[in-house]
Amino acid sequence: MLKAFKKHIEDSFPELLDNYFIIACSGGLDSSVLVELCQLLKLNFSIAHCNFRLRGKASDGDEVFVRNVAREIGNEIFVTHFDTLDYVNQHKVSVQMAARELRYTWFAQLMKEHNISYLLTAHHASDNLETFLINLSRGTGIEGLTGIPAKINNIRRPLLPFSRQELEAFAKGQRLKWREDASNADVKYLRNKIRLEIIPKLKELHPTFTENFKSTLDYLGQTEVIASAYLQNLKDELFVEKGERVEVKISKLKELKPLSTYLFGLFSSYGFKEMKNLEALLDGLSGKQLVSSSHVLVKNRDILILSAIDESKLDRQEYFITEEEVPLNLPVNLKFMSVSERFDNTNSEIFVQRNALRYPLSVRKWKSGDYFYPIGLNRKKKLAKFFKDEKVDVLSKEKTWLLCSGEQIVWIIGMRADHRFRVEDVNQEILKIELHD
Repeated sequence: MLKAFKKHIEDSFPELLDNYFIIACSGGLDSSVLVELCQLLKLNFSIAHCNFRLRGKASDGDEVFVRNVAREIGNEIFVTHFDTLDYVNQHKVSVQMAARELRYTWFAQLMKEHNISYLLTAHHASDNLETFLINLSRGTGIEGLTGIPAKINNIRRPLLPFSRQELEAFAKGQRLKWREDASNADVKYLRNKIRLEIIPKLKELHPTFTENFKSTLDYLGQTEVIASAYLQNLKDELFVEKGERVEVKISKLKELKPLSTYLFGLFSSYGFKEMKNLEALLDGLSGKQLVSSSHVLVKNRDILILSAIDESKLDRQEYFITEEEVPLNLPVNLKFMSVSERFDNTNSEIFVQRNALRYPLSVRKWKSGDYFYPIGLNRKKKLAKFFKDEKVDVLSKEKTWLLCSGEQIVWIIGMRADHRFRVEDVNQEILKIELHD
């Protein structure tokens, strides 16, 4: 196996030959074999171990074992401890999901702190088969049937071509020791049930099942590459970038058949995976929207508007400006300047009476019930009606900021000033307020 692994590294992972990386090592068979193989090839790596404190003395025993392995081969080791059950209770996730989120967050921090190029995990061909069957049982598109990626970002999985049987044969040949996790034999976990009960039955049906599966996975992977390329070309044609957002004509989407399949291919990467909701959005009222964990999708008349959620502005919705200082952290770049004469207001600058302002001023988002007196009209108008008359779509409304003096709106920034703060007399002290990109 060493010879095959060496060739695999040279052919598919040449970046590991010259770069420093870490191996995620639990102490089990898979990661112990990966450490041994990389050590025999004299690659430059350290070991990273997570103690999730889930199995009492057994978890501590795993840690001691991995520390001993690192000491024996003379490589640096990084170890961390997690209160996994506390994380489960706080975030309302499964133990498996908690462990995954905790370890990958720590790995990322570790790599950044120590300038480490890659993380190696010991996923192998048998993991690929189990993942395939899990996804198949739950229902998935082709992306869920193409297996665990060998490379994604800075994560590398060089054991994917090798089965657990091959790893075990190599370990026994090298007289390697490893730790066995008793929970791996508990069939109450879906993955274990598939490994211990379902896969053996499939192998009974066909002796070459494992090899056939590898071929099928290759074919599916190639098909997914073709489908992804086609969908990307379709995106380039249909998705029109307008600044920070993307616009898609609904009529063009409706021409695609089968519609739900195309919608999934085009929008699932943005977190929209409920096709019934997406299809309903196409025929919904203007202003209807869907929100994923990362994006907002809004119907605006005959188009869909796709926009990323600005997480930096989710928590804070109001900023204050004192008479002495304009803070640097405003969501819009405003400049205040005393001037001697007034010119016509524009979208990017307005002129107001300095003495009419009450400090501190505030910059905030609009809310239901807000109103102002549009300059030139001198009559009260609700912002909702103003936005409708100006044909401002939902996303643009949500991104609009107001400059306020107390409860009064001075300026719908970038759009319209308020009549109550207008300069009427050249003898009044004039303040020019500019909006900069």
